[in-house]
Amino acid sequence: MNKIVCLLFFIAFGGINAQTKMSAQEAEILKNKVKARADETQSISSDFTQYKHLDFLSNDIESKGKLAFKSPNTVKWEYVKPFAYSVLFKGETLYINNEGDKSNVDIGSNKLFKELNTLIASSIKGDMFTTEHFAITYFKKGKDNEVHFAPKDPKLSEFIKAFHITFNSMGDVMEVKMIEPSNDYTQIVFSNRELNKAIPDAVFAH
Repeated sequence: MNKIVCLLFFIAFGGINAQTKMSAQEAEILKNKVKARADETQSISSDFTQYKHLDFLSNDIESKGKLAFKSPNTVKWEYVKPFAYSVLFKGETLYINNEGDKSNVDIGSNKLFKELNTLIASSIKGDMFTTEHFAITYFKKGKDNEVHFAPKDPKLSEFIKAFHITFNSMGDVMEVKMIEPSNDYTQIVFSNRELNKAIPDAVFAH
């Protein structure tokens, strides 16, 4: 299961811009803006570029693909380069297609996988401001904003040290970064993002 969990957390960005911690008032304004944006989001289509950073490699591993999200929590990550691979969260099942080799995992009976599915859907929509589950810190980063989430759940902390999510001025999620306990990280940068565009049911077929 650890292998699948690490694979799912394709999430990220290590910003090099200077950061300034937000005041409580600034953080509240950002939360309200992002929450309003998330509440009106029924679907997301986007291209993405993923960078996997491992300390023992001189270059990051780069992959490209397409994201499809339908509210409340159906998510498909389809990798197209350098290989064909897709991961689909749908209902209580995780469907995996590895270049035609298909398998699935029942996440309904697995509390950790259910939490991961909720976490992924929430991070895509930008609706993660739940202090019950995370210690949250807010930063200004140039014209954008970056929010750091540290899981409070010890089991989740075994896989994830922190999430860093970058929002643009409109409250859209532009980049997400998942940092592992080893400080290796996975970074995803979104592009050509479209909100509330009809997505054919065939996209979520398995």
